[in-house]
Amino acid sequence: MFNKYNNYDKYPTKHIKGYKDQSFKGYENILEEVKLKCRNNKKSVVVIDCYMGVDLEEIHNAFSKLNPILTIKSDDVAISSEEIDNIAKDFLTDDRVFGIMNTKVLSDFFKEEDIEKVKLEIENINSGIVLVYGVGASLIYDGDITLFADLARWEIQTRYRMGMGNWKANNGSEDILRKYKRGFFLEWRAMDRHKKSVFEKMDYLLDTNKKDNPKMITKDAFKGALEKISKEPFRVVPYFDPGVWGGQWMKSVCGLDKEKENFAWSFDGVPEENSLYLDFEGINVEIPAIDLVLTKPRNLLGDKVHARFGAEFPIRFDFLDTIGGQNLSLQVHPLTEYIQEKFGMHYTQDESYYILDGLDDGVVYLGLKEGIEKEDMICDLRKAESGEITFPDEKYINKFKAKKHDHFLIPAGTVHCSGKNTMILEISSTPYIFTFKLWDWDRVGLDGLPRPIHLNHGEKNIQWDRTTKWVEENLVNDITVLQDIDGVKEEKTGLHEREFIETRRHWFSKEVKHKTHGSVNMLNLVEGEEAIVKSPTNEFEEFVVHYAETFIIPACVDEYTITPYGKSQGKKVATLKAYVRG
Repeated sequence: MFNKYNNYDKYPTKHIKGYKDQSFKGYENILEEVKLKCRNNKKSVVVIDCYMGVDLEEIHNAFSKLNPILTIKSDDVAISSEEIDNIAKDFLTDDRVFGIMNTKVLSDFFKEEDIEKVKLEIENINSGIVLVYGVGASLIYDGDITLFADLARWEIQTRYRMGMGNWKANNGSEDILRKYKRGFFLEWRAMDRHKKSVFEKMDYLLDTNKKDNPKMITKDAFKGALEKISKEPFRVVPYFDPGVWGGQWMKSVCGLDKEKENFAWSFDGVPEENSLYLDFEGINVEIPAIDLVLTKPRNLLGDKVHARFGAEFPIRFDFLDTIGGQNLSLQVHPLTEYIQEKFGMHYTQDESYYILDGLDDGVVYLGLKEGIEKEDMICDLRKAESGEITFPDEKYINKFKAKKHDHFLIPAGTVHCSGKNTMILEISSTPYIFTFKLWDWDRVGLDGLPRPIHLNHGEKNIQWDRTTKWVEENLVNDITVLQDIDGVKEEKTGLHEREFIETRRHWFSKEVKHKTHGSVNMLNLVEGEEAIVKSPTNEFEEFVVHYAETFIIPACVDEYTITPYGKSQGKKVATLKAYVRG
């Protein structure tokens, strides 16, 4: 039904040249390299600093083959789980989903006097190998050889689902939402701050994403790869996840496992969550895409975006597939002042729904109907939450027909959700965890638990004046044709003036010239089989993209062209581009 194109690349890989003999695969080769760097008949301290979630037992078992005379596990030097809980209690609320962003650094979880005791123990060794490994290992001692064992955010979530607990927390069987919350609000913030400093002093980066199948690259190879990527078009590695409302479109178009019941989400443009695949002469290394944001923010984001957001990627593209599925939860996102005051985030989740595909009965729920009473709607939502009634959505919420290439704008505070039988390219700012569900159509989640409802938060953020007429005039296909000349049509499709993201759609059958406008550009090929991205001045290699693929153009690229390619040559194709409005 949807096999219009079938060349979507699930494993986009960057080929990195110029680092011969600086990549290693398997513990045997990795240990051989480390041994070569150890000093004969003298003390050599090997430090393996690990991101939270790295399999420390695997690391210990492998590097014990170095026959260290002393082994220190840094996690044992950290404060107790009870002390961590005490630090975290103000940030990890009783809510299953939401916590508060914090400014903790990893050293806050270690006591200086305990570190000094371990340092003295190491100093008393005169010869042989000392192994220091674990979370924050480089805080314990400056190694003669330092490795950083990294791990992608999606792999951490997968391990949570398989029973892994949070760092130093005996919570392996806990609700996955609570484990994710602890990771998102506490652990990952501290670790990302920490690993920026480790990147400067490490000798090697260790890819530990696949069990017992590590890869290692030198610091020079790591930095050289990120320097290259920060100056040319690239894709992050997408991942796909089922959901209670999930559909069937991505199975066909993205070539996914047809035995699975459904796929709801695809994250194909979220550097905080996605990975980068790097091919070093046949050795494929996976690193978190956030490493690029942390190390090359000015190249990637552009000066004005970096000045505004820091080392944080502010735009997100993802897919929401309800074709053959169900409605998403009815929801609202927090206003800027609310997310600042309650959760410590400095900007909120404004978004939009671009209709990539859909069936004839596809719809989007957006905004409130005219003349409704706020108290009546909140009362009915509370009754629905307690199971007394089925929420009468048709009484309160607008429902719009959604056809292919429609664009619905959703500034924070607007009640909304995608209906069944729509394929959404969701374009939004990045704080995607902050969704206040108002009603979930009387469902439970795939885990059998009731899906969290956040009506107390939601009712404080609903903008009650966003009713039918206003929504129709401001949020539904607010499209302006900017130019339509000689086979190239450029349209401004949003976003709303309250949102910082600008979107432009180009329809074209010939080469189109683009400027990055001093901002990182994120694009998706929303129509056509494939296109090719080129540099007018040959600053980067030609880059081919396929239908529905999201790709990123760093701000420092400045100028680039996109042209229909392959089977799309001479045909009309379309891209949707997002960038931070100046």
